[in-house]
Amino acid sequence: MKKWTSPVSLCLVLFTLFCNAQEEFQVAALNDISTYEMDIHQSIISNTETSNRLTTLLSALRASDLDHVLGYDGQFTVFAPSNMAFEKLPPLTVAWLMNPLNKTKLKAVMSYHIIAGKLSASKILRAMCRGNGIATFTTVQGEKITATMNGVDIILTDIFGHKAKITLADSNHSNGVMHEIDSVFMPVKL
Repeated sequence: MKKWTSPVSLCLVLFTLFCNAQEEFQVAALNDISTYEMDIHQSIISNTETSNRLTTLLSALRASDLDHVLGYDGQFTVFAPSNMAFEKLPPLTVAWLMNPLNKTKLKAVMSYHIIAGKLSASKILRAMCRGNGIATFTTVQGEKITATMNGVDIILTDIFGHKAKITLADSNHSNGVMHEIDSVFMPVKL
């Protein structure tokens, strides 16, 4: 007798349900909380410049010279800490990182939030399905970042075990995709 329900087909059904639910939620969330508009024909940096929720990120990208990289045509995935994520850090930490003397450390921190290539939320979910609930990606900085699920949320974990939740997924741009996260990863010792 054939089994019509295999673990793979069950995973695909759950994945499809999750993706469809996410798309409807995401549109509603964007309409409710977005105070800026993302233009899919503009670069990640150009769109970040119009966002009042990512001003600290923009300042950090500019201070580390990564704004030039994210203005190019290559495809990138940015796990973008919101202003509220930066506010979770001690104020002296942010001031120390933004000091021009600490540009190398800031660049390492910001590079940890960027992956070469375009990873939509659905691609991250597919990778997790193939990896039994876990997917690992290499950041531009060279270290790994791990994606898992907690309920319906995608949770990212850095090399030290610090976690960030994707709060707004799939903001598409001409040179990649941005996922807003609720924490800043600190993969370097200060």
